[in-house]
Amino acid sequence: MITSKQNSLIKEIRSLSDKKNRDKLGVYVIEGVKPVKEAIDIGLSIRDIIVSEKLQSTFLNCNLNVQVVSDEVFKSVSEEVCPQGALAVVYKPQTELTAPKGSCVLLDGVSDPSNVGAIIRTAVASGYNDLYMTDDCADAYSQKAVRCSMSGVFRLNIMRASIDEILKVISLPICVADMGGQNVFNLKNDKNVCLVIGNEGHGVSQKVRDRADIVVSIPMQNQMESLNASVSAGILMYALKNHNNQ
Repeated sequence: MITSKQNSLIKEIRSLSDKKNRDKLGVYVIEGVKPVKEAIDIGLSIRDIIVSEKLQSTFLNCNLNVQVVSDEVFKSVSEEVCPQGALAVVYKPQTELTAPKGSCVLLDGVSDPSNVGAIIRTAVASGYNDLYMTDDCADAYSQKAVRCSMSGVFRLNIMRASIDEILKVISLPICVADMGGQNVFNLKNDKNVCLVIGNEGHGVSQKVRDRADIVVSIPMQNQMESLNASVSAGILMYALKNHNNQ
């Protein structure tokens, strides 16, 4: 059992809170009993499983590299307020930038990892398979984003590149949201589209606006002017899927 917070593996896991180190090592962290079990069941490429002493029997027969640590050591690597005592270090998928295989979502500068994770969760739930992220987005593999995705990162093809590179591979109609756009619920469309979700404060970048083929809005009542980015994304994803009956 690992009892020292200065153990090399423990120090490395703590370093994975930094995107630079996640990219360098090609791994990310998932935490919680259910997500770790789900990662095992799905067959993700898992490098290490870290468990507190009370949970070692839970993962004893998983045929993976399980490291048992003291409660204090586990707290030192956990980002949870009340740690459950299980986390896994998982290899990041090696995805190439490719054209979408149906309707897709493009995150254009979404900077809050909670929004990124929530959008990923809804994209999976509503049937999207491909999600593109510009280089200035929050990392989809930060622990906060992974946690908010509720294991959605396991099930979505996530591609990150510059906006110019992304736009080169997407030949679908570009759909952006704007207060001056047509009511999304009245949209007449039966084709696959690329739905763009912009930055929380500045919206969609000008480069993407210039490429927009469809501009939609979400109707508001009671003098409300906007919604949270992930809430807006969820409404639009379901509305667009409903229009083309996918």
